Amino acid sequence: MNTNSTEQRWYDLPVEGAFQSLGSSPRGLTDEEARERLARFGPNELRRERGISPLAILLEQFKSILIIILLIAVIISVSLGEYLDGGVIFAIVLASAVLGFVQEYRAERAMEALQEMAAPTATVRRNGQETEITAKELVPGDIVLLKTGDRIPADLRLIEAVNLTVDEAPLTGESTPVEKVTRAIEGEELPVGDRANMAYMGTAANYGRGGGVVVSTGMATEFGKIASMLQEVGKEQTPLQINLDRVGKWLGGVALGITALVAALGVVRGHELLEMFIWGVSLAVAAVPEALPAVVTISLAIGVQRIARRHAIIRKLPAVETLGCTTVICSDKTGTLTQDEMTVRRLYVNGRVIEVSGVGYEPSGDFYVDGNPYGPHLDEHLQTLLQAATLCNDTRLTQTNEVWKITGDPTEGALVVVAAKAGLAKEELERRSPRVDEIPFSSETKRMTTVHVTPQGRHAYAKGAPEVILGSCTHVFQNGESVALDEKEREAILEMAGRMAGDALRVLAMAYKPLPPDAQGTEGIEEEMVFLGLAGMIDPPRKESKHSIELCEKAGIESVMITGDHKVTAMAVARELGLLKEGIALSGAELDQLNDEEFEKIVEKVEVYARVSPAHKMRVVEALQRKGHITAMTGDGVNDAPALKKADIGIAMGITGTDVSKEAADMVLTDDNFASIVAAVEEGRGIFDNIKKYLMFLLSCNAGEITIMLIAGLVGLPLPVVAIQLLWINLTTDGFPALALAIDPADPDIMERPPRSPREGVFTPGVLMSIAVIAVMMPATILPVFLWRTRTVELIEAQTVAFTMITMFEIFRVFSCRSERHSIFKLGFFTNRWLVYAAIASVLMQMAVVYLPPLQSAFNTVALSPMDWALVLPLSLTGFVALELAKIVMSRLSRSQIRQAESSFPPTP
Repeated sequence: MNTNSTEQRWYDLPVEGAFQSLGSSPRGLTDEEARERLARFGPNELRRERGISPLAILLEQFKSILIIILLIAVIISVSLGEYLDGGVIFAIVLASAVLGFVQEYRAERAMEALQEMAAPTATVRRNGQETEITAKELVPGDIVLLKTGDRIPADLRLIEAVNLTVDEAPLTGESTPVEKVTRAIEGEELPVGDRANMAYMGTAANYGRGGGVVVSTGMATEFGKIASMLQEVGKEQTPLQINLDRVGKWLGGVALGITALVAALGVVRGHELLEMFIWGVSLAVAAVPEALPAVVTISLAIGVQRIARRHAIIRKLPAVETLGCTTVICSDKTGTLTQDEMTVRRLYVNGRVIEVSGVGYEPSGDFYVDGNPYGPHLDEHLQTLLQAATLCNDTRLTQTNEVWKITGDPTEGALVVVAAKAGLAKEELERRSPRVDEIPFSSETKRMTTVHVTPQGRHAYAKGAPEVILGSCTHVFQNGESVALDEKEREAILEMAGRMAGDALRVLAMAYKPLPPDAQGTEGIEEEMVFLGLAGMIDPPRKESKHSIELCEKAGIESVMITGDHKVTAMAVARELGLLKEGIALSGAELDQLNDEEFEKIVEKVEVYARVSPAHKMRVVEALQRKGHITAMTGDGVNDAPALKKADIGIAMGITGTDVSKEAADMVLTDDNFASIVAAVEEGRGIFDNIKKYLMFLLSCNAGEITIMLIAGLVGLPLPVVAIQLLWINLTTDGFPALALAIDPADPDIMERPPRSPREGVFTPGVLMSIAVIAVMMPATILPVFLWRTRTVELIEAQTVAFTMITMFEIFRVFSCRSERHSIFKLGFFTNRWLVYAAIASVLMQMAVVYLPPLQSAFNTVALSPMDWALVLPLSLTGFVALELAKIVMSRLSRSQIRQAESSFPPTP
């Protein structure tokens, strides 16, 4: 079997020859053959850029200039015989490196896991049965089935092409879709663009349907050859990472300047140069926020995993930040706000209204006329209507583990289900009346027509929008015969369609046309048809959608429905969801009548867009963005891709969405649920908050430490802590407790705040207040105690007290950093159990260096007495208490300002 496309000209082979060369058949491979070929050819995926190895991540931790200086200090200490100091410094540097390694390794693995979750799928025929597998499981010889919007998952020799066109721009640069055929094409070394019977990985089915046999996978594909020539591209940093990296460098410069000043003062006051060199480097390590970029990365990665658990996969990391700024969510109705299980409730045929019971895709239910049971098998007109609806249909109904589901479009699925309720099985109908030709559905024509060879002769069946189908009909099937369709009957049908739509039903019309036995092609088959009837179906709203819309309203986010349904239907569903209140509902036709200036004036008041095409979505996004909104837009079709790219957050449907829409999107919903969008917004807000929490804790503690050392140096006090102790503080408090803030639960009112401005930085008033309070409180509390103890006990004990006070001060302080507005007593101490565990671990580590003799000599400590702890603990709580009180004051001031602003509003007339 030859699968190398450079040696085998697959386009030059007939279909049978391709099957023979590949050892396959129209039934596809067996599972055993597929497994054997997968082992032989490997997975169908492009060779990924090699990730960072664990060893490289570990070595990366030692590239920091401060770490390198510390390692030089270790060498100098050891060379001077200070083995204990050198060993302790090296151990702490190693522990810090391991901590950094764990952070970056987790972030790297998290992103790889998310890439696996986003792996595309392919529909294949194996063992003669259709099934869905991940694209990387494809092997040469597999039969791949294609429909409009599918991304081609491997290189294929086409074996079926029904009006199939493929967008090959990513491969050839050709702007217009290429019409595909199945016949062999002669020629030597034809360029890729001329191989009309081939479909290549990375391109997309633009129209129609078809199928092909896999000839090449992975790096052997045409796309793989291009990928192998590409140079590696660096990872894109998010705006927040870039901003904080800049902030970190600025803070580092300031901290290093102060550190150098304090170290110089120490030398002037008689301390040894080596001692102050090591001490200065240690203070710099403690003061410089070198872990800030890594914490941002891991916060984003953990946040993305949280979002994934809530059924949304982030494809582009900057989208995490943008989520928290979202002001408008423009959502499709079907399957996103609703359940996406269309159910036919009402039929109109032969002038009679027939009600249908049953829910979802289970083919069980009864038929009623005027409230009385009705036998569908006795009604010739109903049988003909349902036969047309089932044959002009690409969706199938299956049962797996006693669960009924459809493969295909939910609207078509509802028609297959109602036909099954009437005793008409799709497979049996297709066996008796096979399809021989078709004109596929498109958003432009709003109809679909198929041609079948039936026992009664060659027939065309059509379904689509009532006004479109009725417009092509000259006759109507009534009382067992085809009669001329007069204007009165036409108006009656349209009136019935309007009444059904007014009841929130989606309405489709069916028609048929007898064709001459020798008729060929599809030209003229959609003219002079015979009208059969109407089917009204409903896609019930999801229960959680209404709650999510209410949540958006509290969060200052506007919810907008965009649908292809009738305006009346859309408005009825919107009212049921609580989405349509006093706003405007616009149809696509009405939108077309507005110029950009007129539309921009009302765009913020429009709550429902009905009967729109994908092109209208782009216009809506652009108008909202011009008004300053951060817009999320959902989509599932190929034509939605431009709007998804244009939106600030493009959201594709994971279940019903095409591969093209997923490629264009920033986020993919795995359950196609509006509630998952709102959950992702909530998580996005929480991620930004957690980064602020970490920054607030880190910078306030660092500011306090530097201020203590600077004041001590300026007033001539001994060093409050030695170099080893500074490094230990950095390890214990800036390590696990700070990292635990990255996974802190969101504030309870996070979805009751207005959206964050994209221009808002991390230095909010709450963050600045926290830094200022701790920069004052730490030296004001610790230095007087240190000064007093230096006069009553030996310096080593005074330093142990100061060392322990700083550590405990920061451990208590971390709990008040869980929110810049809410008290920890409102949030609860144990709602972030990892923070509790981290704090306990830090306390135990501190106790170890204070009380264990081997560590006492290493860290220049002595055992503290109960009296010392009676002094240390209450004073260490002062920063925590001060910040909690500051939150209460700021909260009351904020409420007072709100009341004052409300009282200044003019009275309502």
